[in-house]
Amino acid sequence: MLMEHIGAGGMGEVWKARDTRLNRIVAIKRLKGEHHSRFQQEARAIAALSHPNICVLHDVGPDYLVMEYLDGRPLKGPLPAEEAIPIAIQIAGAIEAAHSKGILHRDLKPANVMLTATAPKLLDFGLARLMTSSHADAETTLAGTVMGTAAYMSPEQAQGKTLDERSDIFSFGSLLYEMLSGVPPFAGESLLDTLNAVVQNEPAPLQFAAADIVKRCMAKQLPQRFQSMTEVRKALEQVSVSTKAGGSQPSIAVLPFANMSADKENEYFSDGLAEEILNALAQIQGLKVIARTSSFAFRGKEQDITRIAETLRVKTILEGSVRRAGNRIRVTAQLIDAADGSHIWSERYDRELADVFAVQDEIAAAIAGTLRDKLGGERPAARQYKPSVAAYEAYLKGQYQLSKYTAEGISRSRQLFEQAIQLDPKYVKPRLALMSAALALVVEGVCAAREVVPAMRAAVHEILALDNANATALSMLGSIAAYYDYDWDEAAVRYRRAVAEAPGDYLIQLRQAIHYLDPVCGRRQDGLEASRKLVEQDPLSVFARAMQCQYLCVSGFYDQAASEARAALEIENHWLVHYIMAEAYAVREMFNDALVEAEEAYRLAPWQSRVMGMLAAVLTRLGRGNEAKEVLTKLESAPSFGMTLYHLLVGDLDAAAFWFQKSIEQREPFAVVYSPWPILKPLRESQRWPALAKMMNLPESV
Repeated sequence: MLMEHIGAGGMGEVWKARDTRLNRIVAIKRLKGEHHSRFQQEARAIAALSHPNICVLHDVGPDYLVMEYLDGRPLKGPLPAEEAIPIAIQIAGAIEAAHSKGILHRDLKPANVMLTATAPKLLDFGLARLMTSSHADAETTLAGTVMGTAAYMSPEQAQGKTLDERSDIFSFGSLLYEMLSGVPPFAGESLLDTLNAVVQNEPAPLQFAAADIVKRCMAKQLPQRFQSMTEVRKALEQVSVSTKAGGSQPSIAVLPFANMSADKENEYFSDGLAEEILNALAQIQGLKVIARTSSFAFRGKEQDITRIAETLRVKTILEGSVRRAGNRIRVTAQLIDAADGSHIWSERYDRELADVFAVQDEIAAAIAGTLRDKLGGERPAARQYKPSVAAYEAYLKGQYQLSKYTAEGISRSRQLFEQAIQLDPKYVKPRLALMSAALALVVEGVCAAREVVPAMRAAVHEILALDNANATALSMLGSIAAYYDYDWDEAAVRYRRAVAEAPGDYLIQLRQAIHYLDPVCGRRQDGLEASRKLVEQDPLSVFARAMQCQYLCVSGFYDQAASEARAALEIENHWLVHYIMAEAYAVREMFNDALVEAEEAYRLAPWQSRVMGMLAAVLTRLGRGNEAKEVLTKLESAPSFGMTLYHLLVGDLDAAAFWFQKSIEQREPFAVVYSPWPILKPLRESQRWPALAKMMNLPESV
């Protein structure tokens, strides 16, 4: 007796029903007339399967299947690895059991996995076939699947070739990919686009424990895949063991130290002390240290240590407090095991203020010593220079002001950094901070590169005269060589040396990741991997996630980019994320969607030339010329690259080339960065491109 309609698909519709003979609830799938005769033999074979993770097939009729009724929810990602891997192991076991009977599923996808209270269940063997069956009816198979299913097909299935168990292995990899990432590995605007992507494209790299397994499952060439589901299941079981053990790499997050001083203005000092310890720990090879942005995001929030560790994906937390009275300080620090909240190590230091550097070194050394077995005896590098306490305090105050991200804060921070330099001319950190602030102003479009870079270059050389191995200064020279001098060989040398000098430095890794986008570098896959690691190291940084979103867009992985953008916006409603998505939509001529993102980006950053250019272009393409003119009026006095984007998107290549040349002459960094991106494709294919590329020392083909 039919009770209620519960679903439909390309093969038919599904009803909840009561089996009146046995008084049980069942699910009945009524097949479409053109399908039922093709699946009689396979359906009866599947009925013989008995596995706890396979939905039971009770009976087969001329145009229907009677199945076990499952009370649960369809599988939907993203899931944390510790939750996804056990589910994947059980599904792999179910497929393994089917393969042992000579049965291929051929329609593995998240919608065909039901999560019940007791176990995940594999559903819908409606497309299943015996491995001995003929596969000449490939066109009928495609017609019998919904368009979304194409995203999970193997390349050989998409091409109508003969299938074996390795086809299911590929589809299982696609299922696992979406389970971990939340997005399908392949997508297109039509069935043909999706099938072409399956056959030709590589999915965006994952950043999860099972990434290598997924990649091997989804190898295009059959010999490069796992050869059986047994191999897949065993590989996943090894990942599961590692996940339960928390992995082998020691990891730590340094929370902002609580200011216990009577003067609440001393918060800059407690913050600075924690950050200095964080920086010292970051130099220890083998130790994963979460960046300041993410660690300090928990300031003033009453959250359980275990929850913080789960969010940041670390095993240990360092927390502490600072009490300052006159020239005396009391520092307490505790290293906490995130698994159970127990104290691994704790210490209290009562010292003179002048001993603050020794306290920082001692805390870092104590943590390294506590984790010695896993770190292989590594210790933090010895402090090479101890500045005057007055200069150190001025520097910390500057960093505190800079962290406010306001115009007033930036202005005040620059004054404090200059004061620190005057107090101690050999102190390198305030010099570096001044340059970082100036570089940020160029990237934000507030200052022109020609106004900033000559002084910055001189300052870098002054720093290297004081410390010839300073990794931050070396990486800045790399950026100057790339984006100002267009000297690609010099840039590569500087970046390599900077990374070698400080392999754990977050900002240096960030600059190298940006460099991977450069057309001469040509290491986009490395850039994707670098951006993934940045997110892992700084999971609550909207900029790190925006970087990953940008890489995904440039590489054509727009659906994954949209997922990453949503994650970034949950952290902060930042203009850069909205701009990146506006660009991704505009490239695909989805102008209504682009307008939503461009308008929000403009609301948040009305000074940004890229944002103005994008908004004016989208308004023009949507026939809203008067509104576009208002934005263009402001854009005329902004950096030239915004005009380049505008004319590109409205189809005026001559004007786009004119403004792009001005961007090059003005040394706007985006001229180089954007050269290989999809949005510049019309200009790259024009006759104007060879001359433009030559101005930047780029090859004609980028």
